[in-house]
Amino acid sequence: MEPKFKLTFFAPKYWMIWIFIGLWRLVIFLPFPILLAIGWCLGSILFLIPSSRKHVAKKNIEICFPDLTQKQKDSLLFKNFINVGLAVIETGIAWWWSSKRLSRIVHFEGLEHLDRQNGVLLLGIHYTTLEIGAASILLRRQMDGMYREHKNEVFNYIQLMGRRSKSNQCILYERRDVRSMMKALKNGRTVWYGPDQDYGLVQGMFVPFFGNEAATVTGTSRFARVSDAAVVPFSHIRLPRAKGYKVVIYPKLENFPSEDVKQDTIRVNAEIERLIMVKPDQYLWVHRRFKNRPEGEKDFYQSS
Repeated sequence: MEPKFKLTFFAPKYWMIWIFIGLWRLVIFLPFPILLAIGWCLGSILFLIPSSRKHVAKKNIEICFPDLTQKQKDSLLFKNFINVGLAVIETGIAWWWSSKRLSRIVHFEGLEHLDRQNGVLLLGIHYTTLEIGAASILLRRQMDGMYREHKNEVFNYIQLMGRRSKSNQCILYERRDVRSMMKALKNGRTVWYGPDQDYGLVQGMFVPFFGNEAATVTGTSRFARVSDAAVVPFSHIRLPRAKGYKVVIYPKLENFPSEDVKQDTIRVNAEIERLIMVKPDQYLWVHRRFKNRPEGEKDFYQSS
């Protein structure tokens, strides 16, 4: 989708969002270590504030890591909220730093796995470093992406502009525009796709995720079958001590897809689990991954 600016964006109802965006952009000019410190402070504040997102993250960690001690679960929850705070800063870095500045703090492995004649379905997950990961790929390769339209028109415009800031050749498809995405894959393009969230059962099914049934979209298998695209997993994590980010592109999934969509979806979730375990505290645990439940099961997130 091509972002389009509208004069209505100057309406008074949008003034606060413009002020926020302006302050956000000013902060991003600060040195990288200072930005990380700001993100750490923001995450600490978010952790201290009772919220539904904190409740969701806590439940997800309890569900997915039952073998951890309570102290380990609490530590993972705290670290995760630090990463949520850092994500705000890192989104600004991804959108507004120059390509030259960003390239200094990104380290790549496995870029050769994106070099093929047919399309590539880049199997991504919702790390807190998602925006950094996408921007980093665009520094070195062409890539399109799927996105969810934001309710605030101004923020949606800023979001689209930011995500295309590293390449005006990047095409962003609204997540319901499957036809355009399929066409891109058939034309040999690389498309980011994140099947790790609960989008319901219209195009999904229940398969295991960290040992619990989770509604999971079957699109990875279907898209690969129809387009003949390779499914290539990748991870993007923040390195310690302000050393930047590590982006790893892994070899394509072999013998994928199969004739069994359910087995393919189980395999995709297993791959997602592997990617999460690269750095579990940097995964977006605040998402209600177990929102939909099999018939007869209670709501995981219901407050006791």
